[in-house]
Amino acid sequence: MSGWSETWTYVDGTWHAGNPPLMGPRTHAAWLGSSVFDGARFFEGVMPDLDLHCRRVNDSAVALGLKPTMNVGAMIELTQEGVARFAPGTAVYIKPMYWAEGDGPGVILGDPDSTRFCLCLFEAAMAPKDAAMSVTLSPFRRPTLETMPVNAKAGCLYPNNARAMGEAKARGFDNAVVLDMLGNVAELTSANIFMVRDGEVHTPVPNGTFLNGITRQRVIALLRKAGYAVHERTLAYREFLEADEIFSTGNYSKVVPVKRIESRDLQPGPVAARARELYWDFAHA
Repeated sequence: MSGWSETWTYVDGTWHAGNPPLMGPRTHAAWLGSSVFDGARFFEGVMPDLDLHCRRVNDSAVALGLKPTMNVGAMIELTQEGVARFAPGTAVYIKPMYWAEGDGPGVILGDPDSTRFCLCLFEAAMAPKDAAMSVTLSPFRRPTLETMPVNAKAGCLYPNNARAMGEAKARGFDNAVVLDMLGNVAELTSANIFMVRDGEVHTPVPNGTFLNGITRQRVIALLRKAGYAVHERTLAYREFLEADEIFSTGNYSKVVPVKRIESRDLQPGPVAARARELYWDFAHA
């Protein structure tokens, strides 16, 4: 199928070029959503926090009732083998996945003993250093653990993120701020969110409605070590409207500042620039 960037997928002991057909109409994940994944990055010769991403995909599998079959070390070795298939200098997205192949009792349950694994690597350019985005408030909200498996990086969560992003793009924005069910800021549709006020950094406290991102945790630790005050707390959307800076963290693009929120223009600020610099220094250390 045309349109895919260069892709290599490891499944069942073999590497396949492109997008191999892996699921049929009876595959549990294809019709009932029992899939989990994680995302890491290979860029400039480094793979920061790959071990944490591999560990999290196994934790996500357990949270969704699957049976993880690959240990972290094996996933790291496969990733090192896989990225060597790309031309030097290629930025690669690293996506380990699990899904249920067969039905369990009552059909709605996936059979944990049918869990399959694949590792998909594909070419994906990193965001340029001067990248910035516009954001708006989404009318859609994050679910809670009582309604969705928010303690996993599960594929079934992403249609909600996608409709929030689609609605924002239709109104001329790049991304959307999504609230939790209580009306507090949770995250962006595709990344965690931070704001800066009077030189101090604020970010939503993990409350079980969004993933406490690996890049988020790393950037918080790096900023604190560099002497910044970082507050994890409950945040209202109006606080972002009044912020000096806003930026995001996430595996795909790492650290990206916000240049506009609603009709208010923002200049990418020094704290976001320092957070990105600290992350790059860490990644190459």
